[in-house]
Amino acid sequence: MTPGRSGEQAQFAASLHDMLADAEVPAAARRWAAGDRAPGLVVWRALAALGVTALAVPERDGGLGASFADVAVACEELGHHAVPGPVAESVAAVPVLLTALCAGTEPADLTAGDTADGDTAAGDLSSGDPAAGDSAGGDLADRGWPVPWLAGLAAGELIATAAMPPWLPWAVDADAAGLVLLVAGDMVRLAAPGVRYRSVDPGRSLSQVTGGQVLARGPAVASAIGRALDAGALACAAQLLGAGRALLEASVRHAGLRTQFGRPIGAFQAVKHQLADVAIGLEFAGPLLGAAAAALDDDGEHAARDVSAAKVACTGAARRAARAALQVHGAIGYTEEHDLHLWLLKVRALAGAWGSQAEHRARVMAAISPPADRACAGREPTMAPPTVDPPPAGHPAAAQPTAEQPNAAQPTAGRPAAAGEPAWS
Repeated sequence: MTPGRSGEQAQFAASLHDMLADAEVPAAARRWAAGDRAPGLVVWRALAALGVTALAVPERDGGLGASFADVAVACEELGHHAVPGPVAESVAAVPVLLTALCAGTEPADLTAGDTADGDTAAGDLSSGDPAAGDSAGGDLADRGWPVPWLAGLAAGELIATAAMPPWLPWAVDADAAGLVLLVAGDMVRLAAPGVRYRSVDPGRSLSQVTGGQVLARGPAVASAIGRALDAGALACAAQLLGAGRALLEASVRHAGLRTQFGRPIGAFQAVKHQLADVAIGLEFAGPLLGAAAAALDDDGEHAARDVSAAKVACTGAARRAARAALQVHGAIGYTEEHDLHLWLLKVRALAGAWGSQAEHRARVMAAISPPADRACAGREPTMAPPTVDPPPAGHPAAAQPTAEQPNAAQPTAGRPAAAGEPAWS
């Protein structure tokens, strides 16, 4: 049993692992990358049957009302099997956001056709029609507009994604989602996907989105958005930890089978030490992930700091696992024919998603620095991530992006990327 997990969580992880091992996820991920969503959606329905999609949804809305620790266990296993689709968004961030808005937001006080910036206010969505309007406007929280979406997420009938700049400038796999949101500042809108770009991970597409109906706005909304961002970062960190575990396991298997000079390459110290360093990094990252989940469950004062610490540790451990896996596998690890690339590229993409290493380190530093040090630095402490502007259209993304960047020079414009097209990095 993984340290820090309860017996029930260990059993849940084992059941999820067995189901995904039998589901031929690598084949589904390859077809997802080619634009065929059907096999991947079969996997998502199987996840719903095990309750994964209902974990972050309250019981009153048809979910399980599980803890963030349970969500982290599930997302770690999804990363372990390279499940395609907007995992962090649909399993964690969007349910947490909708739950917070449904339970605690103040009235948006928007009237259809007469909002502060000319946008149309959201209407009564209890019918489940996201486009439904309400000429009377009024209190969105009292009307319970997120409830149908929460029920759909819990049942596995709905996949959700969101653009949440600056951490998440583009919506992931918007073409596969039934609910797309644009979340920025103190406002949540329905959104429509636009130009689609290839991610470095062919199993992910990144879409620009255009904001539509305003669902909620105000200070309470900003607080809900902050919690959703932390939930998404936690889920992303868990995916990275799971992917790192998968890469380590693949490396150990290959090192035991591949022979050189009449001996398995795993018998050589140069290989042993690399894989031992990977194992230590993953072991050290796990408790930080558990502590972050516990802090979010308790709504602790330092929850944001702990989430950032977990994201830094899990990203670093997964990157080390990816480097070692590529070296241990040698030339075969570079090929698309080998399944190793599914995890290598997922780690590369997720490392910059939901906040970069620099952004999360800055959050940790701001939280642990004494007030005098902050004053000497000439800035007030902040737990908000710094703004990251996306590259202009037609300009290649930076080689070391601060957030997951698409290949801006190669928009897919609604089509899947052709096999063999070069990725941006």
